[in-house]
Amino acid sequence: MRSMTGYGRGAASANGRSLLLELKSVNHRFLDLNFRLPRSFAALEDALRGEIGERLHRGHVDVFVTYRNERPDRLRVVADAGLAKGYLAALRALAAETDLNAETTLRDIAAYPDVLRLEEAEEDEGTLRELVVKSVREALDGLAAMREKEGARLKADIETRLDAVSALNDQVAQRAPDVAREYRLRLQRLVQEALSSADVDESRLAQEVALFADRVNIDEEIARLRSHVGAMREALESQEPVGRRLDFIVQEMNREANTMGSKAQDAQLTRLVVDLKSEIEKIREQVQNIE
Repeated sequence: MRSMTGYGRGAASANGRSLLLELKSVNHRFLDLNFRLPRSFAALEDALRGEIGERLHRGHVDVFVTYRNERPDRLRVVADAGLAKGYLAALRALAAETDLNAETTLRDIAAYPDVLRLEEAEEDEGTLRELVVKSVREALDGLAAMREKEGARLKADIETRLDAVSALNDQVAQRAPDVAREYRLRLQRLVQEALSSADVDESRLAQEVALFADRVNIDEEIARLRSHVGAMREALESQEPVGRRLDFIVQEMNREANTMGSKAQDAQLTRLVVDLKSEIEKIREQVQNIE
């Protein structure tokens, strides 16, 4: 089991080129990739998506690429002949207008803005692809290791919470039958007080208690909650991404707890259900971070 939170980095270099790739992931319902790449790497975004998509299934992932090219041929000088001719024509026209005859050299023209400019040489896409693939695989290894470590911590915490849920559910199961019995005694006492010494209609009393017991019966909810706890424990042992499955199970657990709470007609039972819902909510918060 893995968390969706983690960080990984990978580096690669070849022929005067060096690349650092960093991955930072947080929880997200789906796999959401955000790239921050140098312009020369735009064509390699699909390759990165493919590599990352094979290893990750959920999470928002920021992909940072830092690239350095220290090759001697990384830049080239480009001369704008048309602009140079324009400067020269303007100087000649100015000389004719002012009767000044200043001798203009090539060096003079070259010093004017934008006559000579530096441009980055076209990159070798094949070499960049090799650097990207090598570095992203290394970064994914590091990210996976961190996510697994965090996943182990989440698993341990969820298992502790599940123990608490099971214990509280057992207490609810133990307390629930007493609610109907206590209701019968309380109802019998109230009827006797209302009727003074008159005999109580036991059949009518039994009917009323039966109706009450049916309204507050939570045996099915208790059984289903036990089943959900078992299903979650089983899912936690899976080597496949189980975040969506766990999210569904915890929703069902919360549904059962809510139903228990709506049927609870007893202060002690209500307190147990509140504690139960609190533990389930803590599990839900942790599940949001699981891939």
